[in-house]
Amino acid sequence: MKDPLAPHRSQARGGPLREGRRDENVDAAVSRALPELTPAAVLLTDTPEEAVRLLGAALGRPGALGSGQAALRALAAVHRSGGEQVIGSLDPAPADEDDALAGALRALPAPDRAAAVLQLLDAGPQQDAGAAVAALRAALAGRDEQARAARASERSLFAVPGAIPEPDLPAAPLPERLARLAAGETSLPGIVGFEDTVVPEVERALIAGHDLVLLGERGQGKTRLIRTLVGLLDEWTPVLVGSELNEHPLQPISVWGRRQVAEHGDATPVGWLHRSDRFGEKLATPDTSVGDLIGDVDPIKVAEGRTLGDPETVHYGLVPRTNRGIFSVNELPDLAERIQVALLNVLEERDIQIRGYRVRLPLDLLLVASANPEDYTNRGRIITPLKDRFGAEVRTHYPIELADELRLLRQEAQTTWLGGSGFDAPIVPEHLVEIVARFTRLVRESSHVDQRSGVSARFAIAGLETVAASAVRRAAVAGEPRPVARVVDLPSVVPASRGKVEFADAGSDNDDDRDLEVLEHLLRQATAQTFRARCGGLDLTGLQEHFTSGETVESGDLVPAAALLGQLGTIPHLAQLLGRLGVPEGEQSAEQAAAAVEFALEGLYLTRRLAKDTDGSRTVYGA
Repeated sequence: MKDPLAPHRSQARGGPLREGRRDENVDAAVSRALPELTPAAVLLTDTPEEAVRLLGAALGRPGALGSGQAALRALAAVHRSGGEQVIGSLDPAPADEDDALAGALRALPAPDRAAAVLQLLDAGPQQDAGAAVAALRAALAGRDEQARAARASERSLFAVPGAIPEPDLPAAPLPERLARLAAGETSLPGIVGFEDTVVPEVERALIAGHDLVLLGERGQGKTRLIRTLVGLLDEWTPVLVGSELNEHPLQPISVWGRRQVAEHGDATPVGWLHRSDRFGEKLATPDTSVGDLIGDVDPIKVAEGRTLGDPETVHYGLVPRTNRGIFSVNELPDLAERIQVALLNVLEERDIQIRGYRVRLPLDLLLVASANPEDYTNRGRIITPLKDRFGAEVRTHYPIELADELRLLRQEAQTTWLGGSGFDAPIVPEHLVEIVARFTRLVRESSHVDQRSGVSARFAIAGLETVAASAVRRAAVAGEPRPVARVVDLPSVVPASRGKVEFADAGSDNDDDRDLEVLEHLLRQATAQTFRARCGGLDLTGLQEHFTSGETVESGDLVPAAALLGQLGTIPHLAQLLGRLGVPEGEQSAEQAAAAVEFALEGLYLTRRLAKDTDGSRTVYGA
């Protein structure tokens, strides 16, 4: 075999050992040692020049030429001390080294190779290369876990040019997350009304490692819950730079990833992926294909010269590209049956099949789907084997308690969008928030509404935002300095929310006027319930007596607060009324007083103690 260091041997003989006169015995010992030392020296260094320096330093040690084994010990000792060479990988491999032994040594991290040579020598002489490899593996068996832990904690492993710097954040393994549960911390923040029903089921499914499907009517927070699961992932995770599959540097799964690690070793470029980039989702539209979800042959890669049998001609779909993350399929039953079949392997075997390719990718992901209960249980909309492969089925629901409905509204409704517009942020009093919440619950319970369709939480959210917008419009037109919503703003919710409700008896002759009357009646009912709950037992006779002499009070969506209060003069027990409606002391204003008084007038009308006449946007209260 060709000796890769033959041109440099004269340089080694003229090095540290040849400073004095020529010693024929030493020359003979060097000639015997070099054939055994040369492959090991090349394996432990990057260039022939570095190998020559390593050989010179090793042969200069006392006793190094006593035997071939002593020379190898000296070589490994010098390399481990790191004083004479640059640690690196070997490329290309020397032609005269044993392939099996060299492969085993090269698979080790560069700093461990010298120690491996010493341990191999300690194992004694071997009969052949296979026995030497077996001895090497046995000698390093106890070091594997330590080396892996060292590589995981050593930041320099990932400190490569162009890589994202490693954040100083600890990982949160399963035991730590269980400890957070034990401490009473919220596992799914922002999810309202599911604390005692849905959340425990989801937590059990995640701890068990099950894929899950969420069943519920529209607007029950299924998509919101799925996206909240991303917060349970480690904030940052290492990935191979350029990998389409988010491959872990220590566990590559594709042909490309394994080749990158084999070629670059510890110098493999590694980046850090944020958990927000480890979530993928697909709405099950009719045009969804197997290629979209799983993958297909990329004709561009074939045109570049690759053969059809090359696994690298595959263009991966959304599911494998979300490897080491969470993938969501919204409205699962809307997928065609042949598309559902493509997910069977993902759910059970954790791999994918693409056309005729022998591709087996051990995917590491959580698959979560959402569906309408009627579509999910309807035979023919979803194939039975796919239902069987989901580890957990979780039923969602609308807020059970009124308090949960109120929390949801306060959290989700955007009523403070004014910024730098010259107006203060609009105020929606607590009693109006409660009216919208009660109105939503009454619509859901109404016999006129299709219960299979449900009434989305967006119905209430959009209604409250419409009320706030009506207050802002009045402030802009009437010149009020601070927008405060009033009862007169509530009727605007009805036409704005009409499209969010499906009526049970709506046929080909849909009557919009009748539908609006149903919603208006339910809104008045919600207002009356709120009035009884908040103002029950409150003495409002002073306000009612204002109308005994035939006086009237005119209101409307463009009547400012000052004009409304001016018609009433002094209002008895106004402070008590404001306190009942949750207006804090010190924050009371004319606009909030007008909102409270108008609510009281509407309550007196709904309890048949006052009369009301409505003409368009004009409302008149009287005896």
